[in-house]
Amino acid sequence: MRAGLDDAEYAQLVELRDKLIKLNKMNKAKINHSVLELICAMHLIKSGFEVELEHTVDKVLCDVYAIKGYGTAIVEVETGFVSPENALDPLTYLRARIASKVTRYSGFANKFILATPPYYIMQIHPALTKPPRFRTDEEISTIKKLCDLYYTSPPVSYEEIKNARLHSIFALDVDNVSVKEWEVNEYLGKAALWTT
Repeated sequence: MRAGLDDAEYAQLVELRDKLIKLNKMNKAKINHSVLELICAMHLIKSGFEVELEHTVDKVLCDVYAIKGYGTAIVEVETGFVSPENALDPLTYLRARIASKVTRYSGFANKFILATPPYYIMQIHPALTKPPRFRTDEEISTIKKLCDLYYTSPPVSYEEIKNARLHSIFALDVDNVSVKEWEVNEYLGKAALWTT
């Protein structure tokens, strides 16, 4: 995974890798998720960010937290995993999970990014692709009801939904250890070919 990193950047990546290995040994991190986090970290480090993995921001644990100058970014990795409890409502559950991630995390950074392998098509509510000022009360209520189906402690607030912002999507290619950054509507345009 050295891929164009200088010595200091590579040392940062190795430190992050070692942290994830330690978490894995304590059963606090899964290897498939950790690999995706490391690929995100490598991409951000190459772009000049200082990166933390499994970082807590205001009591919220995020997958990837990055700082560059006065700017911050949060990346949440989404694999499309559905637990047995949601075997009969996987699509609704995944829509709620994505909406919950965007609304909960985006307020804690200047830029919020969802990251996923290219073989998983995220179900992103169209209202969350709009700038907040264009989101209607009806759309906010719909997202609130969706999130409240699964996330109630604490519930997602109306204000969090109103102000949520999704800036881009990282498509993470594990086989080639690469990241393709998509503008959200561009990603959804491609994904629309595969969704109903």
